[in-house]
Amino acid sequence: MGRPSTSSGRRSLLLGTDSAGDAVRRIAVALTALAVVIVVGTLGYLVLGFTLLEALYQTVTTVATVGFREVRPLGPAGEAFTIVLILLGVGTVLYNLGVLVEAVTEGHLREHLGRRRMERDIARLRDHVIVCGFGRVGRSATRYLLDRGHAVVVVDTDATRLEGHTGPFVHGDAASDDTLRAAGIDRARALVCALDTDADTTYATLSARALRPDLVIISRARTLGSKEKLVLAGATRAVNPQLIGGRRMASFALHADVAEFLDEVMHDDDLDVRIEQVRLADTDAVVGRTLAEVDVPGTCGCQLLAVRAPRKGPFTPSPPPQTVLAAGATLIVFGTPEQVGRLRALAADGRVPTVVDG
Repeated sequence: MGRPSTSSGRRSLLLGTDSAGDAVRRIAVALTALAVVIVVGTLGYLVLGFTLLEALYQTVTTVATVGFREVRPLGPAGEAFTIVLILLGVGTVLYNLGVLVEAVTEGHLREHLGRRRMERDIARLRDHVIVCGFGRVGRSATRYLLDRGHAVVVVDTDATRLEGHTGPFVHGDAASDDTLRAAGIDRARALVCALDTDADTTYATLSARALRPDLVIISRARTLGSKEKLVLAGATRAVNPQLIGGRRMASFALHADVAEFLDEVMHDDDLDVRIEQVRLADTDAVVGRTLAEVDVPGTCGCQLLAVRAPRKGPFTPSPPPQTVLAAGATLIVFGTPEQVGRLRALAADGRVPTVVDG
């Protein structure tokens, strides 16, 4: 689904940079050549009448040039074969040493091992957020998610952007299916796409939607005209940061206290209360009951601000007590993390966990 990728950086994915991959391939070739020399030498000495252990021992001592005596008298044929084996073996050993020294001194081997470790870390992630594009918007989104305890995998084609990022990342094209799979899209809870151009963002959104029809995809629109196109491409929501920033500035100008309150509630890490959402699953115990029966403020302590109908339906602010909770509906609540946690427990099994003081 994604565009063909031709640049070297876009082929790297989790295997590291091309230089690291080349170094690993050279090491594999060198070790293979050494193994072939040992096998050929062992077979040659077997033909000359040596036992398997004697043939292997004679081959290893010859290739390693340790200078031990021959296990058996060689004869003219054996001496000629040993000369050839020494030339091949010494050359192969020196090549192995050169490749290993180059890989270690230039850091390619360390980089490759680091990428393999990161690959395992990403494979263990569940319900993480993928951030495609590590520019200003991507960095801000990543910082916000990390501050709230969410796991994040960053995707970018620019290696220099990723140098300061200490968390998991994939160096590759976000529009590539292989890149998205390497970032764990099959296990992710959401994807934030903030690439450098609207065209790149559209391609990446199309690829992500094709791989995960149920994934929440938030795409950055650089122009107002591209918002509709991104939604058609599969974005759950298209966001224009400039438009949001302008409206926010106007809100501060007209309703400073309201805007500051919402800003603190949504973004201040030191504030204990949050505006959160609780989506009701088909199996939740409160499905089919009214708000009066559930009594969210009385049982959980948080305030119910609105209820959204299933399948992205309309919001009902300050819903009446007779409102019936349907599967797929979303409760927008205001409260502390503990209060929201009690609401989630109540929604799931109909019981509120007991809070033990002290």
